[in-house]
Amino acid sequence: MKRKHYEEELRALQAELVALQDWVKATEQRVIVVFEGRDAAGKGGCIRALTERVSPRVFRVVALPKPSDREKSQIYMQRYINHFPAAGEIVVFDRSWYNRAGVERVMGFCTEQQSQRFLKDCPNFEKSMIVESGVIFLKYWLEVSPEKQERRFEDRIHDPVKQWKLSPMDLPSRERWYEYSRARDEMLEATDTEYAPWYIVNADDKRRARLNLIRHLLDQIPYESADHPIIDLPPRDKKGAYDDAASITDRRWVKDSYD
Repeated sequence: MKRKHYEEELRALQAELVALQDWVKATEQRVIVVFEGRDAAGKGGCIRALTERVSPRVFRVVALPKPSDREKSQIYMQRYINHFPAAGEIVVFDRSWYNRAGVERVMGFCTEQQSQRFLKDCPNFEKSMIVESGVIFLKYWLEVSPEKQERRFEDRIHDPVKQWKLSPMDLPSRERWYEYSRARDEMLEATDTEYAPWYIVNADDKRRARLNLIRHLLDQIPYESADHPIIDLPPRDKKGAYDDAASITDRRWVKDSYD
């Protein structure tokens, strides 16, 4: 997809996201959106496209680091529940409790018993704690082909502004492609339910993936566009006027380094 066409379509979708934001605030809705998927599938880019034109006080992105020793001793879901939305909020999880069914399981950070327990308990948790409590709940899995993943990893390795994206888990995930595939399949089999379904996004083309995902998300939520009052910009009050530009002339200004 050409950049110009992509940017035009994205801007139109982002205008709809602003309308969604206003509706969520006005009706005090609570929304959770979970992003999972292959490493290098483009989750971060999708989340940026989703949130870059809306308020971070409404669209809250949660990307938790590895758990502390204290958090490891808690009930597994506990640290995620702490970030659930209040009225008028949309919480976007950049990876979520599904770590236990994916990276933790494949990399040996949890036992097989813990992983199986999670797969058994997760549907009940999502039904009783999320869906039945009135939260709008969406789960997206971004899938990328092995060829595209390899290309993106190579790009991260050789591009100095992208090397920070190469996490310690990326290269092992490349080696263990089929282990991750089997973990994905078992996770989907256990947790793809009618009340909390998984939606799979083809992420080989990042631009199309972002547009398709945002369009789908908007279609799942019955929001209504609000009528906004016409706003007139008031004139400056000239009472007490002075040369306020001159008053800071001798302060420390950042040098104009670029033409």
